[in-house]
Amino acid sequence: MEERSQYDSPAYTTFKMKLKRLIGIDLSSYKEQIHRRTHELMSRWGCKTYDDYYDMMKNDEKKLREFLDHLTINVSEFFRNKEQWLKLRDVLIPELIKKRGTKRLKLWSAGCATGEEPYSLAILSAVCGLDAMTPVLAVDVDQGAIATAQKASYRKAQLLNVPKEYISKYFTTKDGGETYDVNPDIKRRVTFKRMNMIDDPFGANFDIILCRNVVIYFTADTKDKLYNKFFDALAPGGYFLVGSTEQIFGYQKMGFESAGPFLYTRK
Repeated sequence: MEERSQYDSPAYTTFKMKLKRLIGIDLSSYKEQIHRRTHELMSRWGCKTYDDYYDMMKNDEKKLREFLDHLTINVSEFFRNKEQWLKLRDVLIPELIKKRGTKRLKLWSAGCATGEEPYSLAILSAVCGLDAMTPVLAVDVDQGAIATAQKASYRKAQLLNVPKEYISKYFTTKDGGETYDVNPDIKRRVTFKRMNMIDDPFGANFDIILCRNVVIYFTADTKDKLYNKFFDALAPGGYFLVGSTEQIFGYQKMGFESAGPFLYTRK
């Protein structure tokens, strides 16, 4: 197991600075487990110095892709934590339509990974009759993950939580039923964008923001910074959903109110 002192060494600090310039990710904002993963891969590749490690990724796109896949958790599935999605479909979206007096809601999947979450949200927007001209915003720092999401092709195992009626209506099967492509009308409801959520400015007046299983890898200070940014981006009466293992400590001081398990609102 790596010692924390190694993570704070001058050589590692220089490596992190160079890596941020290369890919836009600041490892200093992440908790120790991300630093462990960084060093695990360094050891696996047989790199003796951080310079060797950095040069390998800078000069080999496949190595850089492997690094990003190892560093980030891009494994997801459609309608993950099904209860939250049922509440969105049956309670929150209908409530917002009635409250806003419009079927044009601003929806955001923050940390969209390979697209399962924003496409799930887009399916619900269709099911609830939302205007297709106001697409789901889907952002992630990993351009490779976004490229995968834009292909909109998924394995059968990733659709285990999708209701059967949604599969037949919103997906097209191929490869003997092992691969499922998201239908074009749902793809058109999602707009993908690369964003570094720590540094980049957010939009405003979102009615629903999902940021689930993303900030768990960040330091406490970075979490607070992000949660305050999400509060500012949320419209009054809007909802902010976090992952099923997450909670916002001190959410009242930020201005949030609890609206249920893993759910917050801005009054």
